[in-house]
Amino acid sequence: MSTLPPALAAAVGPLPEGVTLPLPPTFETVEEERRYRKEQLAAGFRLFGRFGFSEGVAGHITVRDPENPDAFWVNPFGMSFSQIKASDLILVDHEGTVLSGNRPVNRAAFVIHSQVHAARPDAVAAAHSHSLHGKAFSSLGIPLAPITQDACAFFEDHGIYDDYRGVVNELDEGKRVAKALAGHKAVILKNHGLLTVGQSVAEAVWWFVTMERSCQAQLLAMAAGTPQLIDRETALVTRGQVGTHLAGWFQARPLWDQITASDPDLFD
Repeated sequence: MSTLPPALAAAVGPLPEGVTLPLPPTFETVEEERRYRKEQLAAGFRLFGRFGFSEGVAGHITVRDPENPDAFWVNPFGMSFSQIKASDLILVDHEGTVLSGNRPVNRAAFVIHSQVHAARPDAVAAAHSHSLHGKAFSSLGIPLAPITQDACAFFEDHGIYDDYRGVVNELDEGKRVAKALAGHKAVILKNHGLLTVGQSVAEAVWWFVTMERSCQAQLLAMAAGTPQLIDRETALVTRGQVGTHLAGWFQARPLWDQITASDPDLFD
């Protein structure tokens, strides 16, 4: 029998010999890993475009450079998510200096993501946009409730930043956002939207997609009546099943397969 990490073994059980499931890749060179991260990032933007997460020029996803962890790759300011290619990405350090690329970087992207990456060395990637249900839910100033299996991924594992002061332009506010995120996988930015992090682009993007949908589900449930909560013990068990780093990476696989098949130019 083939062995699997616990996060996947619980879902599929033991595999017969010769049957495999994809797992996060390893790399022999930093160049290979950089190319992979940039391609994953471009695919993440295409997915955000496909899901309708764009709102003018707002929104950004970042990934650390594997050679220089104090620098991260990000989308060029003002470019459509649906058109971003790996070659369009900008490399910027934590001081805001553009190290690679010939287009400007969104100031808010630098201010927020530089502080998140600085405060969380484990956060390889971070994702934020002004998605419809995320920003609607954020106006309530409440956490996601454990009312569905999917929402349990965030049970006692997301923060709330409740000090909105307009468009984020100052590093101090980026530091406060990072503090509200703390050690969690996500933070709800009150009156603003959602931000998620992960040990890979795939994980950060998946948490954003499923958190956005969980916000939508809770808004619908609250509009219809009083949602019934999953008890704490069960919610924690469920989080251990669907809320791990590997679970986040693996649940994004169908999305990557779809977007790379439909948008092969993202690899350019």
